[in-house]
Amino acid sequence: MRSISTKLILAFLSIGIVSVAIIFLTARWNTRLEFIRFLADQNQSAIVTNLINYHQQNGSWEGVELLFVRGDRPGMGMGQGPRTEAMKLPYLLTDPNGYIIVANGRYKIGERLSDEQLEIGTLLTENGNIIGILVPLGGAFQGTPRELEFIERTNRTLFYGALIGAVIALFLGVFLSRTITRPIRELTRATHAISQGDLSQQVPVRTNDELGELARAFNKMSAELSRSVNARKQMTADIAHELRTPLSLILGHAEAVHDGVLPPTRENFEIIREEAARLEHLVEDLRTLSLADAGELSILPQPLEPDRLLREVTSLFQYHAQKKNISLQLDIAPHLPTLEVDPGRMTQVLTNILDNALRHTPEGGYITLSAKQAGKRVELAIQDSGPGLPKEEAERIFERFYRADASRRRDEGGSGLGLAIAKSIVQAHGGQIWAESEPGKGLKIVISLPRHFPAEA
Repeated sequence: MRSISTKLILAFLSIGIVSVAIIFLTARWNTRLEFIRFLADQNQSAIVTNLINYHQQNGSWEGVELLFVRGDRPGMGMGQGPRTEAMKLPYLLTDPNGYIIVANGRYKIGERLSDEQLEIGTLLTENGNIIGILVPLGGAFQGTPRELEFIERTNRTLFYGALIGAVIALFLGVFLSRTITRPIRELTRATHAISQGDLSQQVPVRTNDELGELARAFNKMSAELSRSVNARKQMTADIAHELRTPLSLILGHAEAVHDGVLPPTRENFEIIREEAARLEHLVEDLRTLSLADAGELSILPQPLEPDRLLREVTSLFQYHAQKKNISLQLDIAPHLPTLEVDPGRMTQVLTNILDNALRHTPEGGYITLSAKQAGKRVELAIQDSGPGLPKEEAERIFERFYRADASRRRDEGGSGLGLAIAKSIVQAHGGQIWAESEPGKGLKIVISLPRHFPAEA
């Protein structure tokens, strides 16, 4: 199998050779044609001058046919030198009335030429009177050996120039092909390295063309792949940790009750039940995420008013908010369009976000649930008055098991899957979700939903 570099070299070389060949043939043909035309015109001018001079000297055309014989030997003029290798010039001479005086070819002396033939002839005048007409036969111009040698030398020069052009085309083809394929070779090596498990591969971006764009896309893909693999490794460790904690508590208390270390009281059994419920909730969250990843998350859309959705979610958390002395506020724009969403899934999204906001809003703070129309979409938002997050952390809060405060014990809050589940459900509805935050100014989660449920979802 030929490489791209070889194919490009052959392509450049073929283009170069074809182009040079066309130029060579065109230049050769045109040079010969123009040179012969120049000699013919020059020869005709010389004949006209000689004929007029001959008539002036002799007073008639008697013996003029000798001027129409040209010697082949270099340096001889018209009618000079030996005639052993002479040839007739391709012209006819007629009198003013068109009757042939000097014949040539198939024409005979005394024959009259047609008016059309006479029109292409050159009038010979003496003292303002027409003394004859020189008519070209239109045949191929026969040059002298010296003239033909000049044409051959010109053709050889053109041939050598074409040959040099082809060699230059070969070197340029090799250089350009290697230059063009260099990024491809680098991408190929990096791709093989990634396929063998080295996810740190990055290729240099050398140009701003399509190959440069491909290199940038590859670098982004490599970085995202490395981040995704690391995230999955971290997620595996996090899942193991999340499962180990409730399982340890359940097994510890069960063994203690079984061995008689702890009495079989209601309180001890309640601890086992709570940890089992926590474990069940975690497994259900993981199942939801796996269904979303596989595109099998069940969505049953139906018409739902945005204000009704926000009010129902607010009522669910009213008691918890009052217990922490946090104010729940509603800011719903009037005349909002009806949404086509799964009420249960969207309630799950808002409860996950609101539960996260309650945990991070200090006592005496507030949480605002708002809804407004943005073009053809509806935006739902939950804004808290908590400490907020830096921009780089706000962009990562939808990652699985991600916690802005890594040192915080996991049993003090959720499993870190709530916002990841919310993002999966929103995307399944054809929507978008993002966070807006600054340190000290709280965290705002915005959900943008289309009015109609996408048909392909």
